[in-house]
Amino acid sequence: MHTSRLQDFLNLRWNLHTQNPLIAPPFPSPIIADPTFIFPAQSPDGRWHLYAHSLLGIHHFVSSDGLHWQRRERVLGRGLRPFLYCGANGYWLLYERNLSKGVFPLNWLGQWHSRLEMIHSPDLLRWSGPTVLLEPNLEWQQNPALGRAVSNPCLLEVNGQFWLYYSAGLVQLKDCGFNEPLYIGIAVSDRLTGPYKPLEQPILRPSASEPYCNLGAGALKVLRVEDGFVGFQNGIYWDEARRASGSAILLRGSSDGLNWRYLEPEPLLKPSTGWMRSHIYALDVRRNPADGRFYLFFNARSDWHWTRGREHIGLLQS
Repeated sequence: MHTSRLQDFLNLRWNLHTQNPLIAPPFPSPIIADPTFIFPAQSPDGRWHLYAHSLLGIHHFVSSDGLHWQRRERVLGRGLRPFLYCGANGYWLLYERNLSKGVFPLNWLGQWHSRLEMIHSPDLLRWSGPTVLLEPNLEWQQNPALGRAVSNPCLLEVNGQFWLYYSAGLVQLKDCGFNEPLYIGIAVSDRLTGPYKPLEQPILRPSASEPYCNLGAGALKVLRVEDGFVGFQNGIYWDEARRASGSAILLRGSSDGLNWRYLEPEPLLKPSTGWMRSHIYALDVRRNPADGRFYLFFNARSDWHWTRGREHIGLLQS
């Protein structure tokens, strides 16, 4: 439902929750990342549900208040960067499937290969087998040295079609020892389950002139509003002042969902100290029908190199 205009997002005041971080990584994984969630009004049991990935796969969390979370079963292994879509016939979990050779999770240090898949559930308990949504077949989605990748799905229904926003390609963060997404693209289908046809070129790419998006486009989560689309992007950048890489949440707007501009030049949230010291990563943002506020769950990293950093999930509220 279109309940806001682009200008409204400039007037919002966002606050980090005082109880952050809310979810710690499950042992032995050093990370819990890329949260996606629904409110009690959307769930089959009147509780909050959240999905996020560790190095062990995609985990399911439930909560009575959105703050205190209990980890339930692992939904699947070799899956990461999930997105939960709610429809008339249940729930669809979209995610990146790791197809890299070798033993997971150690193979993420080598050449990467992934695709986008989706599973369906009527109740968030029973899940179907996977449907393949998108393979990294275009030239800009591949790198001879780093691998082939499509990731970070975000699904919207737009004028009777389904628009699949996704990240693609890879850029190496040398101070971290791992890769992050280079581009953002769109694939379109007349059916929720596909097949999806990708646009030939990315809609967002890094630029040396953009201080918070000069290395990689990261990921994008999109909401429909009355006069267009609002996007929450975690851009990947090199911070010359800190002599280190970073990621921060940027607020973008678009009239058509394809051509994007910054609504604000400065990030909505950027690295600071402690558990948010090095990177503010991917997110999910939705408006709570119970109180009209926007809830933005995100993950943040405490240190740069993969041998030292830990990632937790926190909450930003309007």
